[in-house]
Amino acid sequence: QVQLVESGGGLVQAGAALRLSCAVSGPIDNHLMAWFRQAPGKAREFVGGITKNAGSVVYAESVKGRFRISRDNSKNTVSLQMSSLKPEDTAVYYCALDFRLTVPPPQSVNQYRYWGQGTQVTVSP
Repeated sequence: QVQLVESGGGLVQAGAALRLSCAVSGPIDNHLMAWFRQAPGKAREFVGGITKNAGSVVYAESVKGRFRISRDNSKNTVSLQMSSLKPEDTAVYYCALDFRLTVPPPQSVNQYRYWGQGTQVTVSP
């Protein structure tokens, strides 16, 4: 069973930066990784995804230019560097993994098999 554990969430002011990390219990070399988020009362939405060798990285329009996904296959981790945070970025952020080699990374929740428990990010005005 693959386990994903997110960390790095917190309360920050608008304009600040924050870095989230996702630690995976096994090798991620050949796996598709992604970040999603879910705000209260809203559906879970795609933030960004990265293919196994980072050959393809895609972002939601709402975060493009502000967020950056990276992966360290040697450490089985994926990170989400967030900058210029806005109050509308407030959400629980989830890390997701799938074994497929889909390129570019899909943006649907249903395309990812494994999920972390989430980490809260709160951005105050």
